[in-house]
Amino acid sequence: MSTLTPPKAAIPQPEELDPVWLETPQALDDWLAAIPPHGPVALDSEFERSTTFFARPGLVQIACGDQAYLIEPTVAASSQGFRRFLADPDRCKLLYALSEDVELFREWLAVDVKGALDVQLAAALAGEGLSVGFARLVSRLLGIDLDKGLTRSDWLARPLSQPQQQYALADVVYLLPLYQQLHERLAVSAQLEALQEESERFCADLAELGNPETYYLRVRNGWFLSPTQQALLQRLCSWREQRCRELDRPRGRVVADKLLLGIAEKQPRNATALGRLPEMPPVVVRKHGDAILTLVEDTLEHPSAIVDLIAPPLSREEQRSYKQVKELLEKALVDSPVPVELLAPRRKLEAQFRDSLNSGQVPQLLTSGWRSTWLGPVMPQLEDLFSHG
Repeated sequence: MSTLTPPKAAIPQPEELDPVWLETPQALDDWLAAIPPHGPVALDSEFERSTTFFARPGLVQIACGDQAYLIEPTVAASSQGFRRFLADPDRCKLLYALSEDVELFREWLAVDVKGALDVQLAAALAGEGLSVGFARLVSRLLGIDLDKGLTRSDWLARPLSQPQQQYALADVVYLLPLYQQLHERLAVSAQLEALQEESERFCADLAELGNPETYYLRVRNGWFLSPTQQALLQRLCSWREQRCRELDRPRGRVVADKLLLGIAEKQPRNATALGRLPEMPPVVVRKHGDAILTLVEDTLEHPSAIVDLIAPPLSREEQRSYKQVKELLEKALVDSPVPVELLAPRRKLEAQFRDSLNSGQVPQLLTSGWRSTWLGPVMPQLEDLFSHG
């Protein structure tokens, strides 16, 4: 994937943007085929997801060089060239806080986005702050003030107003000069590899989050359940994920996590016992009771070992070791703009921490890729800490 510096261009004010639409799949295919093969392409989407499981696409925005367009979802969905573009690992695609867009394209178009770079992540690596908002970064780096009052517009309604179209177009028009500035700074600090590696990791993590069989690992306080109870929780979560997809309803409107946790703990064997669980809505018993009770019965009568148990919180002793590790990480970054939370996300580091203490090995998160380079000066101390953990 190329991360070549994009060409400089004049930056228009939001009110100067003239929305233009690619109105047919063929027009989109032709445009994608005609743009330079190595230049970055800015990409964004607008969608609605308040009452459904799957996001409903409302608009796609795309820009390359001095060309920027709006695309109707029906046009994007009918374009084979657009699907190939999304899946092409050699075509650099710029997104901002890419998680929701990548998830939308995977669920809507059945495409795993490759070759994506997260410009918000680039900003964090350049020292602009972790998870800085798009409008704030545009103001800070480009000197342009954006009206974000249209953020919660109805993007499914038609026609879109002129201000809506200009707002949507701005999201991709300003991505290119933002990336240009950040690219230059990251090139000087030798962090372009980190940007590409982390963006790829984010996309891979998002793909795993969509796996119904592993959702149970995300249920809060699920760690206190026994292995048998966790096996039931896994099956309940997997069933609920499938039902949400079938009904296109959010998880909380089918059966909430805390209810599945209670079912896995108490293991009710009949509708009366199910209905007596704390905060159990009668509608859940009426609509889903038979399926839930069948899962309970089958799990208890045919127990099977669960592959991954939910890890409990770190003990006090482990917390002390974790604090020592974090101090070493902060020491390694003392002259760097990189936030320690980006170098070592707490959830990811904790997931490897206990096993690393037991094995005497530094967590793989800290010894692979760009992190190993940044942590080189403190790696002997990290190795010593874990070997005596």
